[in-house]
Amino acid sequence: MSNAELIATDPGWIILVKGLLVFSTCVVLTLLAIWAERRIVARMQERPGPNRVGPLGLLQSLSDGVKLALKEDLIPAAADKIIFILAPIISATTCFMAFAVIPVTGQVSLFGHQTVMQMTDIPVGVLYVLAVASVGVYGIVLAGWSSGSTYPLLGGLRSSAQVISYEVAMGLSLVSVFIYSGSMSTSEIVAAQGQWWFAVVLFPSFVIYAISMVGETNRAPFDLAEAEGELVGGFHTEYSSLKFALFFLAEYVNIIAVSALATTLFLGGYHAPPGLGFTESWLGGWFTGIWFFAKVLTFFFVFVWLRGTLPRLRYDQFMQFGWKILIPVSILWILVVATLRTLSLEGAPRIVVVGFASFVVLLVMAANIGFENAKKKKLALIEVETSEPSFAVPTVPMNVSNINVSQGSKGGDHV
Repeated sequence: MSNAELIATDPGWIILVKGLLVFSTCVVLTLLAIWAERRIVARMQERPGPNRVGPLGLLQSLSDGVKLALKEDLIPAAADKIIFILAPIISATTCFMAFAVIPVTGQVSLFGHQTVMQMTDIPVGVLYVLAVASVGVYGIVLAGWSSGSTYPLLGGLRSSAQVISYEVAMGLSLVSVFIYSGSMSTSEIVAAQGQWWFAVVLFPSFVIYAISMVGETNRAPFDLAEAEGELVGGFHTEYSSLKFALFFLAEYVNIIAVSALATTLFLGGYHAPPGLGFTESWLGGWFTGIWFFAKVLTFFFVFVWLRGTLPRLRYDQFMQFGWKILIPVSILWILVVATLRTLSLEGAPRIVVVGFASFVVLLVMAANIGFENAKKKKLALIEVETSEPSFAVPTVPMNVSNINVSQGSKGGDHV
């Protein structure tokens, strides 16, 4: 039976249990992710990190959450109170909704009922995830607007521009996955990666998605919506207590959500790595969930690695990178993938397919070389223009003894 047929036979209480498992897993992963990020970044900076509350500091995140809940809840006088309260709720709820279509395991037995750890399987599951992620941005934008303050408003505007820019590139990077799998259903995309993961077959799409998901989640080096040096705290400057905790929760659940989507679309989902397929039957099929979360946590480590390594980009660099590099490359790659897929489906000789791919690679290399040469020529012209000014420059006396110092400067300390 397919995933959709198994899910269709689920009784209501099984669906409720799945929802509770998804929610509790995301909350626990968030607490562990915050602890792991602080520990990893601390090691990168040669310091111990949190190690006081609980063994190895594992309860530090829980302690911080309790502390935030007990803080005084302040609402600015100039704020729009209803929207100010709704904004963190929107951000925190939409990030959980993305997990409804993510297949976490293969076929397993849950309380004696054969099912898969996926709440629903719709034909346009990937589009549903992108739509939910877009709605989540409304929480950030509304938080900045409703605070009645300048810095949160600037953070909200930055976030909206950032998401619009990088969601376009993210959506375009997924088109080639739809072309190769022939479906937008997450379970069918996982099934289509039985032999080769799409991270290998569609490597440019994988790279573009990986970059876009960092920009989508407002994480370093793309955390311009909450740049501390420019905007104090960004869109959540005026928030405190549980509302601030909800934004914190939404950020980390979003990281887990985009990592889970990347695992599903490019790393074979819950399938074991090549050569280890025999492990998928262990623990009655539940071992596939271990493979799934191992891939998700690998993506999370990359997020932390980027934060501890790269400085924050300037806003103009960030937007230029999205519109001038990621989106044009995505469009070009879609054309290449569509052509190669059409040639292979129509039974074209392998030499024709390889020849077209080689031609595209040579064309990209030639364009890159031409771009680099044009850049070098432009820099050389700038150096020539700056080294010899076109206007007369007065001669500066280099001998200090020829410069007369006015006697009136003596006693300059008189009051």
